[in-house]
Amino acid sequence: MIRAIAVVVPARDEERLLGGCLASVRRAVRHPLVQGLPVRIVVVADSCRDRTAAIARHAGAEVATILARNVGAARARGTDRALAAVLTPSGAPAPGEVWLAHTDADSRVPYGWLARQLAYAEQGWDAVLGTVQVLDWSEHPPGTAEKFQRQYATPVRPAVETAPKPVARSGPRAEHPHVHGANLGVRADAYRSAGGFTALAVGEDHALVAALEALGRPVRRAADLPVITSARRSVRARGGFGDTISALSWPPAERVRPAYDGR
Repeated sequence: MIRAIAVVVPARDEERLLGGCLASVRRAVRHPLVQGLPVRIVVVADSCRDRTAAIARHAGAEVATILARNVGAARARGTDRALAAVLTPSGAPAPGEVWLAHTDADSRVPYGWLARQLAYAEQGWDAVLGTVQVLDWSEHPPGTAEKFQRQYATPVRPAVETAPKPVARSGPRAEHPHVHGANLGVRADAYRSAGGFTALAVGEDHALVAALEALGRPVRRAADLPVITSARRSVRARGGFGDTISALSWPPAERVRPAYDGR
């Protein structure tokens, strides 16, 4: 049984979008199936030169500051901060009773996001990998959305903000091949056994999932809890999701240099 939740959000100069992200997380925390559980929200302000940290504190999140310019290091720092707080008090839950949910500062999670992850955790899944959707393609040429949907090769499912429906591990289920740090949940003991996030400028989420699967930990690739993310041209990690979108839209000479690539 899950007894505590931590939500970790890495951010670098995200004053424009972080508020919307945290508002959506707070709404997910108010879901009837989540209320009553202690939830810590940790924002990792990595090398920020804007109001990211202040916005996070105003929204009620804990803030960890680092100077790594590295999303893998930021996710690891936020997770360590959350686990140190959750696991140390007297009567604290065991690592197997703590759920770690991860998203990104430019993303918005649906109302049932945490509740749905908890439902899978209660069935015995040690990690849940969700999908992403892009609703605003205004920074890209016409036709980019269609190209993305063909490449993504996952049925488009609206982020319906309703209570999760009962799920079962047996029988047919919708799965997908994707891994997104913007939509990832993992049990704390599984996270630790896999070595946690590594300080990679990109692909830290893939590395964690590969380690979990190598250990035989059950990983659910769920297509029923999509997160809405941005398709901004100012991508944050070379080789990451933003670069994937940019490659569909713009020739190399017109692409924007990543702002969160470990440099």
